[in-house]
Amino acid sequence: MIRARRSAIGWGRALFALALLSGDWGHAHDLITAEAAERYLAQAQDNRRIIESQASALQRARAHYALGSMLDEIRDLLNRDIATHGKVQGLPSEYLVAALAANGSPLATLPGSSHFPANLEHYRESLRLAPAGPSAGDASLRLLQGFFYDSFTDDPLAPHAQTPAQLQQQIRLGERFLQRYPSHAGREEAEFILSVHYLQAARGAAEAGARARYAQRARDALLAFRERYPDSMRVAAVDVLLEQVPE
Repeated sequence: MIRARRSAIGWGRALFALALLSGDWGHAHDLITAEAAERYLAQAQDNRRIIESQASALQRARAHYALGSMLDEIRDLLNRDIATHGKVQGLPSEYLVAALAANGSPLATLPGSSHFPANLEHYRESLRLAPAGPSAGDASLRLLQGFFYDSFTDDPLAPHAQTPAQLQQQIRLGERFLQRYPSHAGREEAEFILSVHYLQAARGAAEAGARARYAQRARDALLAFRERYPDSMRVAAVDVLLEQVPE
């Protein structure tokens, strides 16, 4: 009973740390003014013009990445607004959302939810067009982050929006990112997300051999993370996650 209570307390702290580190709350943004809305729309138009042109694959990949990043900047601010007020506030914000949709660059949406998810399709297209281009590392990280944080509400070990095939795709994406971009500034977060995905795979595996393999990967990855990043806020979550690794 005492151990279970300690785990629950630790998990609560870990979730708080995750909330602070997730895409929605990691960066400060100014309010969307009328001027900001027009600036966003001009950027969207410029990037769409390149995307729909006969420009090189590399140029279109950069435009997709830039457009996805811009849309995620907007959605972060709108989600803060929704968290505070329960809805998108202000005419400039409402105008921006409608105008982006009308101009062919809509924000991604979740059926039945007011929350705006990450705009993953632009990152996928950027990687498809230029898998080794200058935007590939950043696009890979944003794809890894966006899917992960949108896949659960409170508990990353109980994802509500993740199929087994998507989990395997995320694992491959994380492994490839760590292999190709060892010095990327987002490596710490990518290692953490991949560790959670290994643990998800271990807990969800029906076959004993697969369960054991992923459990070992999860344990090794979590222990390595704790050793490599002892001062990280994510270590609080790592200690709790280690208790969840199947024996």
